[in-house]
Amino acid sequence: MIEDTSDIPVSLLYPDGLPRRVDVTEEASVLLRKLTAVNGPLMFHQSGGCCDGSAPMCYQAGEFRVGGQDVLLGALVISEITKPILVWISKPQFEYWKHTHITIDVVPGRGGGFSLESPEGMRFIIRSRLFTDEEWLLLKDAHITTGDKLYF
Repeated sequence: MIEDTSDIPVSLLYPDGLPRRVDVTEEASVLLRKLTAVNGPLMFHQSGGCCDGSAPMCYQAGEFRVGGQDVLLGALVISEITKPILVWISKPQFEYWKHTHITIDVVPGRGGGFSLESPEGMRFIIRSRLFTDEEWLLLKDAHITTGDKLYF
C-alpha cells in the first residue's frame, strides 16, 4: 500500500477518457503555491458539515487521516508545486455530490478554523456544476478509491 499519498502517479487518479471530478481556479492556485511554500505538500478534505460547514479544508498532506469512509475525488496538479494536491470527500457526502463537478476557489474572509488558509485572510470555497449527461455516462460506473485502499 502507498503510505505517502502525495506520491501517487496522476495517471492512476485520472484514467484516460474519464472526466475530472475536481479542479481549481487560478486564484486558489496562487494561494496554494504560497501555502505549499510555507507548509510543504498539501491535501484537501471536503467534509459533510459540523463546525466549519461543508467548506473544503486544506491540511498538510497526511495531517488528516483518511480511511474507508473517505473517497478520493482526484488531484490538483498546479504549476510550481511538485506534488499533486489530493482532494478527498467523506463517503456520505460523495453520495450527494457524485453527479457534480467541483471547483475549488478562494474568496476573502475567515477560513475554517483548522484549514491552513485561515491566517491569510482568505477561505477556500467550492463552486459546482452538474456533470453533463455525457460526462456522467463515463463516470457513473467508474471505480472509486477510498482511503483504506491507500494506507497500510
